Amino acid sequence: MYRIRQFSNNPSNIVTFLPPTLLYMVLTHPALDETDHSSLQCFWYGAAPMSVARLAEALTRIGPVMAQLFGQTEAPMMLSTMAPAEHFHPDGAVAAHRLSSAGRPSPLVTMGIMDSRGALLPRGERGEIVVRSSLVTPGYYRNPAATAEASEFGWHHTGDVGYLDDDGFLFIVDRAKDMIITGGFNVYSVEVEQALLAHPGVQDCAVIGRPDDKWGERVEAVVQPKPGHPVEPAALVAFVKARIGSVKAPKIVHVWPDLPRSKVGKVVKPEVKARLASDSRP
Repeated sequence: MYRIRQFSNNPSNIVTFLPPTLLYMVLTHPALDETDHSSLQCFWYGAAPMSVARLAEALTRIGPVMAQLFGQTEAPMMLSTMAPAEHFHPDGAVAAHRLSSAGRPSPLVTMGIMDSRGALLPRGERGEIVVRSSLVTPGYYRNPAATAEASEFGWHHTGDVGYLDDDGFLFIVDRAKDMIITGGFNVYSVEVEQALLAHPGVQDCAVIGRPDDKWGERVEAVVQPKPGHPVEPAALVAFVKARIGSVKAPKIVHVWPDLPRSKVGKVVKPEVKARLASDSRP
């Protein structure tokens, strides 16, 4: 049970932001549990999918200060947010079912879920996340074709697949371009990554689709182990199969000491794909 800290203008209080990868590093720091966190007022996280297991750990070890945000370059202000209190039930228990959510649409934002024909879908159905807002860019510089594509049907298309639940919380399933079609089944890379990140020896990971003669695409994973926690690829495959089934489990797991990242610590999947393609060439 937790009591949510109230926001204050006390200059000694701290508000910070970290993408998930850097938060995972904080959670492995040996001094974390001995550090006084009482001045930390709000710990924003976002910019990439967050491991539900790591978020639950952060709520326990850092405190009830975690806050989620979702936005993108075309809409740099927050399209949706999940305040610290929304990570919990009214009785103070952790709202575990909500930890994979990106929160509710922000003020000034109208959000919908759209199919490929431009129809808005009902609550619970998956489709592309689309928004209308004064926060959205009017277009791409000297690129009218990209502008027209992104604003088709009068909505800004985020390129993310997700759904809204009955309480209006947004759940982002995957980037549309990262969805893997293997043997006729749609596999969302984020779901596989969540399963891998639940393993106690996995620090971070990236799941991608690669060409396969039998399946069309196969699910492959690159895993970065926690320091001092060696992992076996076969054991990780079995671990994922037990949680989400063999269709979604990676066919191949690669273990790397680190993953290619952007300047803010976000895993760069195109670089992962390029390296794997290069390594597989004769």
